[in-house]
Amino acid sequence: MIELLSLFAATTPGLGSLADIWAAIVHDFSNIGSPAALAAFGQVILIDLVFAADNAIVVGALAGGLPAEQRRKVILIGIGAALILRILFALIVVQLLQIVGLVLAGGLLLLWVGWNFYRQIFREGQSPGSAEIIGDEQSGVKAKKTFWAAVWGVTAADVSMSLDNVLGVAGAARDHPGILVIGLLLSVALMGLAANVIAKYIERYKWIAYVGLAVIVYVAGKMIYSGLLGDEQTIGVLTLFG
Repeated sequence: MIELLSLFAATTPGLGSLADIWAAIVHDFSNIGSPAALAAFGQVILIDLVFAADNAIVVGALAGGLPAEQRRKVILIGIGAALILRILFALIVVQLLQIVGLVLAGGLLLLWVGWNFYRQIFREGQSPGSAEIIGDEQSGVKAKKTFWAAVWGVTAADVSMSLDNVLGVAGAARDHPGILVIGLLLSVALMGLAANVIAKYIERYKWIAYVGLAVIVYVAGKMIYSGLLGDEQTIGVLTLFG
């Protein structure tokens, strides 16, 4: 965590060290009563909490079905990837906003994650049987989710959802780096806590998996729509041909 904050401090304009980060946090929150700081704090917290909840549902759902030890490892990987990606994307957000088609690509990647997750849900409880024997398709041992498949799915989802998160708060805390840092850490901490609970109970309550799938499809659809038509933060691919 210290190393990540040091990287953030070294590469973000106006923040040269951990002391500068702390000074920015103290400055922003000592003036939290000002309209500008209060508005920025409210926007960043709300946006980050929404994305933390979405990310938690997705990570928890993708990690569900694994043995407890592997599940915890997948969730930790998801939390770490989310934190690192959010920091990296925040550092280069200006450059990211200039890449036409990036949000569209992120949406398509997340849609692919959703498709694979849907196949896992649909095939859960079915047995692959023996392909060599006719009529043996539904016998044999139940197919299980693998650790590395879950890791890949969580990482791919984190890439897309972290990109969408950072672009969503790009303008909210532009002049308030201390608020941005606190919002970032809070969202990832809440994501990790909620994801662990969701993954623990997904075997008992199957509907959680469908909620996770719905979140993936919704966020992917929103990113694809923005990537194609554009919005206040994104240049749409189709606008280049208009």
